[in-house]
Amino acid sequence: MKKILVVGSVGIDDIETPKGKVERVPGGSAVYFSLAASMFAPVNFVGVAGSDFPQEIIDLMQKRNIDTKGFEIIEDGKTFRWSGRYHDDMDNRDSLLTELNVFENFDPKLPEEYKESEILFLANIRPDLQLKVLEKMGKRPELVISDTMNFWIHSDPVKVANVVRRSDIFIINDSELLLMTGENNFLSAADRILEECSLLKALIVKLGKYGLYATDGKEEFFLPAFPLRQVVDPTGAGDSMAGGFAGYLAKTDDFSFDNIRKACVYGSITASYSVNDFSIEGLKEFDADDIHLEFETFKNLTKF
Repeated sequence: MKKILVVGSVGIDDIETPKGKVERVPGGSAVYFSLAASMFAPVNFVGVAGSDFPQEIIDLMQKRNIDTKGFEIIEDGKTFRWSGRYHDDMDNRDSLLTELNVFENFDPKLPEEYKESEILFLANIRPDLQLKVLEKMGKRPELVISDTMNFWIHSDPVKVANVVRRSDIFIINDSELLLMTGENNFLSAADRILEECSLLKALIVKLGKYGLYATDGKEEFFLPAFPLRQVVDPTGAGDSMAGGFAGYLAKTDDFSFDNIRKACVYGSITASYSVNDFSIEGLKEFDADDIHLEFETFKNLTKF
């Protein structure tokens, strides 16, 4: 089993969806990712928060095989704050408030033992910070997985491209992929990314409620979203998917495209845990047997 290092955001959110509203709940890409990944493998956590971040969430992470020596708490500082309201279809949302606070000057600090992590997940943060983390690692990890978003693609496209070129697996949603390539079809956009980034072992394209698409340039894989009767809160779904995905790869120590397919299924399942409740509530409790049972359910639903 491999160890995973995640470097990403830590936040406190106010979230409103058609299912209700919550205030001052934990969020951030690194938090969602690590809770999902820890269902499968140990995680080393690097992030920054203010003293207002809930101690009970840090305690939960430590109980879940998440090492928090790299989690910096700034005394008298305020944690990154975000507030959003989702539309009825849950595919669109309005950002009502964004306050960077201590995240504005985030300089990832990697404890020496973290540099030995075999898998690195560069969560959705500034691409210059993602590149800085790669430099700080010393030797290159066995597997580098990266993520980004439309804001960075707009504001710093060159550095985003540099991160992708140094990654083994790149995770992105379909609209961001089109923005990044200038294509109008996500399949042709995926082909273009793989042509331009020779190190990539796989590209994972998140398709929201339609599932995901994965390709290594030779083989292709399409997976529908895990069927749910209701979605409560889609915040963090992508990071939870990435956590389950990377966690399964770490657990099995197999980075072949065949195993990447299976990792996509487990990622979809952990994302379904996340969206079943507000914030990280759906990721707090889990049962490994239930996850494997849902994997078999997924297999039966997609077999013909």
